[in-house]
Amino acid sequence: MIRTTALAVLLAACFSAFASEEAKSGVDLAKAKQIAEGVCVACHGADGNSPVATNPNLAGQIPEYLNKQLSNFKSVNGKPPVRENAIMGGMAAGLSDEDMKSLAAYFSQQKLKHASAKDEKLVAEGQKIWRKGDFEKGVPACAGCHGATGAGLPAQYPQLSGQYAEYTEDQLKKFRSGERANDPEKMMRTIAAKLSDQQMKAVAEYAAGLR
Repeated sequence: MIRTTALAVLLAACFSAFASEEAKSGVDLAKAKQIAEGVCVACHGADGNSPVATNPNLAGQIPEYLNKQLSNFKSVNGKPPVRENAIMGGMAAGLSDEDMKSLAAYFSQQKLKHASAKDEKLVAEGQKIWRKGDFEKGVPACAGCHGATGAGLPAQYPQLSGQYAEYTEDQLKKFRSGERANDPEKMMRTIAAKLSDQQMKAVAEYAAGLR
């Protein structure tokens, strides 16, 4: 009985400490879960695993990166958002800074159900670009910023491993056209401008199979 009581006290103390740290960081995971299950679920799944390849998986993504993207979808002081998207703009409009930070933390803690690579020839081509880049075109290795395994580097470079190939390819095309322009120092726009459609497809396919 004494041991059981001591254990209960210890667990309560741990929970209290966790809740205190969560409050200090401005993160409310309980509220974030409610928003995810009530708002985000249709496009990204309640746990951040998207039901369709056109919408990105958010589970396991770097929290700082997620928070930045949500912030970029919002209009500030009447100015157009840095990242324009009619659907996400509407969703982000009603979120406070705390909500966005909390959602980012919540989704980052969910387990990603990895997408998979399907085309071996594309994977082989994508692997070369991922690891070595394309010297003749002046394209650096993707691994330089996103890591050898696609895990990303906080806070600017997202995790791409296990992401839907269709989504990654689409974002590369948007960077190339300038439709997406929220990359620091135009880094992704500069790189994407040098990639062919085939190279984009290959890199996206390879990243989907990374673990």
